[in-house]
Amino acid sequence: MLDSISLREKPNSTSDADASACIVRSQEKSLSTIVEIAHTLTGLCRLEAKLASVIERLGSLVQMRRGIVCLFEHDGGPEIIVEDGRSEDRDARCRVRLPQGAIDQIVASGQPLIVENVALHSAFISSEVDMLNAGGHTRVAFIGVPIDVDGKVVGTLSIDRIADNGTRAQLEDDRRLLTMIASLLGQTTKLHCSFVRDRGRLMDEEFRLQKQLSELKPHGRDRKKVQVEGMIGDSPALRALLDKIEVISKSNSTVLLRGESGTGKELVAKAIHERSARAKRPFIKLNCAALTETVLESELFGHEKGAFTGAFNARKGRFEIADKGTLFLDEIGEISGSFQAKLLRVLQEQEFERVGGNQTIKVDVRVIAATNKNLEEAVARNEFRADLYYRISVVPLLLPPLRERRTDIPLLAARFLKNFNNENGRTLVFDSSAIEVLMNCGFPGNVRELENCVQRTATLARGSSIVRDDFACCHGQCLSALLWKCGPAEMARQPSPTISLPARLGMPPTQAVTPVQPVSSELTPLGPPGRPVVGAAKVTDRERVIAAMERSGWVQAKAARLLGLTPRQIGYALRRHGIEIKRF
Repeated sequence: MLDSISLREKPNSTSDADASACIVRSQEKSLSTIVEIAHTLTGLCRLEAKLASVIERLGSLVQMRRGIVCLFEHDGGPEIIVEDGRSEDRDARCRVRLPQGAIDQIVASGQPLIVENVALHSAFISSEVDMLNAGGHTRVAFIGVPIDVDGKVVGTLSIDRIADNGTRAQLEDDRRLLTMIASLLGQTTKLHCSFVRDRGRLMDEEFRLQKQLSELKPHGRDRKKVQVEGMIGDSPALRALLDKIEVISKSNSTVLLRGESGTGKELVAKAIHERSARAKRPFIKLNCAALTETVLESELFGHEKGAFTGAFNARKGRFEIADKGTLFLDEIGEISGSFQAKLLRVLQEQEFERVGGNQTIKVDVRVIAATNKNLEEAVARNEFRADLYYRISVVPLLLPPLRERRTDIPLLAARFLKNFNNENGRTLVFDSSAIEVLMNCGFPGNVRELENCVQRTATLARGSSIVRDDFACCHGQCLSALLWKCGPAEMARQPSPTISLPARLGMPPTQAVTPVQPVSSELTPLGPPGRPVVGAAKVTDRERVIAAMERSGWVQAKAARLLGLTPRQIGYALRRHGIEIKRF
């Protein structure tokens, strides 16, 4: 008898084991899907794309025929509706597809709604029943759960499916899963709303500062020029930059310095700090590209004793050292994606924890970031976080390359040569032919390359003055020339009007003067191709001025900018060549 009972029970035991294994596999699949959904919601794509991906993955989690995520505006109307991967904004067609009665009940009660047969439930009107194809012998079940943020319902997540032989217990299981997903959606919606508000506030602040910059106008001859230590020149591009520095330094807004390598981003950052109310506080600088992510985190946030191997003592980070002052983050476009999230929190909340510590430290730091990378393209390629971009680019400031301020080259070269003479006990000066070479060089490395060029040439110069033949480029030995001869922009080497410069910088201009042709970065050649750049005839000057005036619609100020001159100089050139101004 016992044997017969054992034989009868054995199949049942096998069946129970199979059922248990099936349940475990189902639970593992559900957990894996929820993890995928959570990973999707933390991505960098648009909110609508995230919601569409959630609906797509929801089909592998629960039995469903159609899924809908609906988020509401402040006035209660639908703002975003995502249905089976299709996303639309608020319009009449969206509202027709929604089971409005059921949605309203969920929002009003703040509780989930489970309907085993929509055709028999009072929340569904006849048109909604027809929309769900629930007529006749087809039983359609509906499950809807609220999406809430801080106790307020901001949307709903709902599905419908063919009821078949499903039990109430199965609907309850699916309701629990949908509630978990709705909780994740609520957190994502909260972060999205916070990001939108933050971005709007930063854009408003940027607009206000840009408007203030645009309203900054000269006040006649008595207007005092802004002077910044280390920034040499008097070109229009440099004067405009210095004026912007003067305005920006009066606020505490985050600044993003944009420009090519060697344009003096660190000098500008220091100038903003020294002219601000934080001038007596620390100015701390850090090159983000020179450190690995782990070292960078320790450098910026500091670490506690024993936080990692070699951390024998607690150490303050740069943010903590720069409290009440300014922190300059160079090459910020090179930091990793994971570290961008950590940096975002510090910039937004002005608080952080040291590595290995749990005590929150609050600071008051003005951040000035710099990069020569195209951050807009990096954001589009998901290499740079959009929220961090908006956080650091409150006041973007573009630094002009040296080719756009060529009239500053003689002044810069003279200062670099003076520094060289002081350090080496020499008395070198520039010959006019040497200035001609410098004025016609592309300098893709900008001011840094100009300084290196002057030091190299002065070191190898054999006489008491630097002449044309002393330059490596005149002998085909300048390797940096490859950077701009084959570069995409080719550094705009076209001729411009002549500018008279003294033969020897630092000596009276009454000595030999040679006309020198600077290079314009904005003009294509105004004279015939192949015409000499240096020492051109006066008729060529006249043709260039006329071409520039025609190109600018005979507006003297625009023509002056094209030729790299001041309006006063262009007026003098018109009178000297007897050019009659056309009136329109």
